[in-house]
Amino acid sequence: MEKEKVITTKQLTKQFGDFTAVNGISFEVHKGEIFGFLGANGAGKTTAIKMLCGLLAPTSGEAAVAGFDVYKQAEKIKKNIGYMSQKFSLYDDLTVRENMRLFAGIYGMDRKTIKQRTEEKLKQLELEPQADDLVNSLPLGWKQKLAFSIAIFHDPKIVFLDEPTGGVDPLARKQFWEMIYTAAHNGITIFVTTHYMDEAEYCDRVTIMVDGEIKALDTPGNLKETYEAESIDEVFYKLARTATRKAD
Repeated sequence: MEKEKVITTKQLTKQFGDFTAVNGISFEVHKGEIFGFLGANGAGKTTAIKMLCGLLAPTSGEAAVAGFDVYKQAEKIKKNIGYMSQKFSLYDDLTVRENMRLFAGIYGMDRKTIKQRTEEKLKQLELEPQADDLVNSLPLGWKQKLAFSIAIFHDPKIVFLDEPTGGVDPLARKQFWEMIYTAAHNGITIFVTTHYMDEAEYCDRVTIMVDGEIKALDTPGNLKETYEAESIDEVFYKLARTATRKAD
């Protein structure tokens, strides 16, 4: 049986004047997959993610996310995905509970479901004692776990994680990835960028972008075999050092 595709792109391209930020990328991502999207600064991955999230219109090519066309249905894409960035995206001056309710409301969930889901998430995160504390009072690792829980609060088909563990200690990173595995097991597709190459090893498949193009896409094991490398870090270095541009 063919796996359900939640992202498809075909020759997806974005130009800014004479500069081609993303140059004809084509790939597919399947339901429940943990898909690593790697590239050095200037590779074009941020521009690609913005197009996939419905935030930036492509110049040419095709793309569908969660079954919706990036050109004609950008608003529907936004309603059916989750997003979390390295820069903490919740509101420090609201409580843990208030943040959950706010973002659930933005995603159009009804009050009864929001109330029930809030209590479930607080229990899962073991944050019930801190439910009415300001988010600003939480340690960074807890903030990031909270942000991830809120990003999947509405059961999106896919969640985009843009360097989500930056600055987080190793134990918190491990706990964060356990949450990712659980979400993927429950059918949520994970599209993740990271500068930690050991995290790339946890992905089902990894793509590496260089100068706006996809230079490699395969499982971590196959990539290491293809490039005769002992780690994804070594594979990444072999490809990234061929880059000619410096800024995204």
